[in-house]
Amino acid sequence: MATAKSKTAPRMSDDAVKAKTGKTWAQWFAVLEKAGAKKMTHQEITRYLSEKQGVGPWWCQMVTVNYEQQTGLRASHERPDGFSVSVSRTVNVPVTKLYKSFATAKARDSWLGQTAVQVRKATPNKSMRVTWKDQKSSLEINFYPKSADKSQVVVQHSKLANASEAAKMKTYWGKALDLLRETVEG
Repeated sequence: MATAKSKTAPRMSDDAVKAKTGKTWAQWFAVLEKAGAKKMTHQEITRYLSEKQGVGPWWCQMVTVNYEQQTGLRASHERPDGFSVSVSRTVNVPVTKLYKSFATAKARDSWLGQTAVQVRKATPNKSMRVTWKDQKSSLEINFYPKSADKSQVVVQHSKLANASEAAKMKTYWGKALDLLRETVEG
């Protein structure tokens, strides 16, 4: 886990979490404090929520991550295998054209300028799994058609070393996808 942890506000309202789980954030955090969650691993907290509190799988993760972030046990964008950021852009081109801008090194070079990436898996017009040029971090790129002439790309960059690297890559991908949009729409 990261060394510099800051408290973050829950990502969902009290009303929303109570409607789905029967408790507000404060109530969940009190339950977890009483159970000794500050000394538990992520997996132990989710197991406790599932087995002792009857919380469903998705909500176990939601409550656990928000508790960890609120108590400073986990930083924003932190995951068990490092930090992860996600950046998306909607582009005024068909999804096939957007996908092609990622599909080959030559096409990527026209806007990304990075040829030292390794495409591990690709499903045309849907998704790509890519090893980033550092050979440590990973990209998950998803493509979504919005209409015949509009589509969205979402780049999730995972296994980043720390919060600083995550912030740097979030900015990097924002600029890169803006350049991509200019390139393919132009």
